[in-house]
Amino acid sequence: MGTPGSLDVIGAGVGRTGTYSLKLALNQLGLGPCHHMEEVIIHMPAQLPLWQAAAAGKPDWPAVYAGYPAAVDWPTAAFYRELHATYPQAKFILTHRDPESWVNSFSATIYKLISAHEMVPEHVRPWLAMATEIIGKTGFPLGLDRDGLRKAFEGHLAAAKAAIPASQLLVFQVKEGWEPLCSFLGLPVPDAPFPRTNDLTEFWDKIPLVS
Repeated sequence: MGTPGSLDVIGAGVGRTGTYSLKLALNQLGLGPCHHMEEVIIHMPAQLPLWQAAAAGKPDWPAVYAGYPAAVDWPTAAFYRELHATYPQAKFILTHRDPESWVNSFSATIYKLISAHEMVPEHVRPWLAMATEIIGKTGFPLGLDRDGLRKAFEGHLAAAKAAIPASQLLVFQVKEGWEPLCSFLGLPVPDAPFPRTNDLTEFWDKIPLVS
């Protein structure tokens, strides 16, 4: 879609809005490898310092996304404004879902994890601290109740819609499948089911809580 080394597709949607399914879909469309928090976990020695620097206001986006023409999920979703300024021709995808459903899923997974720093092994804590800081930067600090989480989620959606030009933004629920995504990206619809993945059990399977 773009020039080699550029970031062409950027996800502004937060975790638990179908970001892992979207990652797999973008890979399937030939737009990958797609960056996702899982990539930070898999490539911790290289990725973690880069995201710690980004959280501290000193991002090196070409280094962060080297080899990734697309990116979704956190940590990316916290930086959609900065990334729009850096990659003004990129297409943005704002994944979302019913707010109450999102609160249930987020509370049982990501929010539960970042609220338990003392319960995780020492080697995981720097990654968890980075994730907690960036999730807080997005508007979801520790200590919010259900109503606070719902309002923060709705606020994030509104802010992203306001910040990204409508011509460059797809507001998308993964249950909509291939058609709106492929239409937005100018690509043919694959002859295969849209990826459906990352339920609550899969989330915990992906988290590096053991050596």
